[in-house]
Amino acid sequence: MAKENKFDTVVVGGGAAGMMAAITASGNGGSVVILEKNKTLGRKLLMTGDGRCNVTHFGLTNREFAGLFGKEGDFLLSPLSRFGPAETMAFFENLGAELKTEPDGRVFPKSNKAQDILAALLKKLKQNKVFIFTEAEVKEIKIENDSIAEIVLADGEKIIGKKYIISVGGKSYPITGSTGDGFVWAEKLGHTIIKPRPSLVPVQVKENWIKTLSGLSFEKVKVSLSVLGKIAKKETGDILFAHFGLTGPLILNLSKDIGALMAQGKVKILVDLQPDKDQEQLEGYLQKSIEKNKKKEIKNILADFLPAKIAPYLIYFAGLKEKVKGFELKKEEREKLAKVIKKLEFNVVSLVGFDRAMVTAGGVALKEIDSKTMKSKKIGNLYFAGEIINLDGPCGGYNLQLCWTTGRIAGSAD
Repeated sequence: MAKENKFDTVVVGGGAAGMMAAITASGNGGSVVILEKNKTLGRKLLMTGDGRCNVTHFGLTNREFAGLFGKEGDFLLSPLSRFGPAETMAFFENLGAELKTEPDGRVFPKSNKAQDILAALLKKLKQNKVFIFTEAEVKEIKIENDSIAEIVLADGEKIIGKKYIISVGGKSYPITGSTGDGFVWAEKLGHTIIKPRPSLVPVQVKENWIKTLSGLSFEKVKVSLSVLGKIAKKETGDILFAHFGLTGPLILNLSKDIGALMAQGKVKILVDLQPDKDQEQLEGYLQKSIEKNKKKEIKNILADFLPAKIAPYLIYFAGLKEKVKGFELKKEEREKLAKVIKKLEFNVVSLVGFDRAMVTAGGVALKEIDSKTMKSKKIGNLYFAGEIINLDGPCGGYNLQLCWTTGRIAGSAD
């Protein structure tokens, strides 16, 4: 007979939400196990914030925070009132992980090392005597009388619990183990799954010239999304050129909108490199710069207020000679150059996909989860936490806070 293991709480998935849920449940004295199919816990956590781990975002009201998750965000109001950013920061400080809050509200470990956050969690799991089964792949979830009776692992081992928490993430970064398993299980258990799609994901564009500028970044530019010739959305922020197209915080935050607009028709990304000046003001600024540097080449004049590498492309797109000098520039040519700077155009080919997506949009329908407990409304002893539910927020620590909050609520529920 296969070995049976009995616990008060079984947590499936050892990421941020799963570890928080397990720490919380075990803090109440019950026996807890984490089932993780990877060799180690927290693989995706180590990748967050480019390895720095953007723990949370501080300084917003709960309503403001929840509002950044879109129309479904109200689901988070009750959970955040019990365990929000302030509680999360206190939690990690109590574990000995010193934090710092940057001027924009993003919170990181003082060390700038995600490993320190993971180490604090692992230490607490050990202190709380949480059982950790790694390389534990779930083969089957068995149901009896509308409740989970047991989980059968790939090696035949049976895991029996009074309460089960599924926190296996979504489909983003599949190399970390997030391959959408939880969606399959939840659907088999009778839950509605809102179609998963990549979110906070880079964008591939048609323009091949961008490859030569890979790594070039721009701060506080305005990006407009155009579909079928009409402007659908405008936002200001930071972007980054990549060999395949565009990325950076602003592009990642707009990626969900871009994906939705692509269903309507061809999408263009229009970048205003000088949003603090209108067309006329920019022309005047160019004229003054040229008057001061008449003998300089235009590319060198542009390099005074824009990255030098992009100057030759702006000149080319404006239809100017490659080595044109300031005193040679005519009024109408100056107008063309200003227009290019104000409206650099890119044609969207696709979103790069789940391989590069930071989070997954879609997931278990919120109407089927009790927001006060994270308990399933379909299965009596089942709870959800983290990215598996149909919520996703912007860059800046919001999605990790979703994991801490929902993990805490699921772990503390009876």
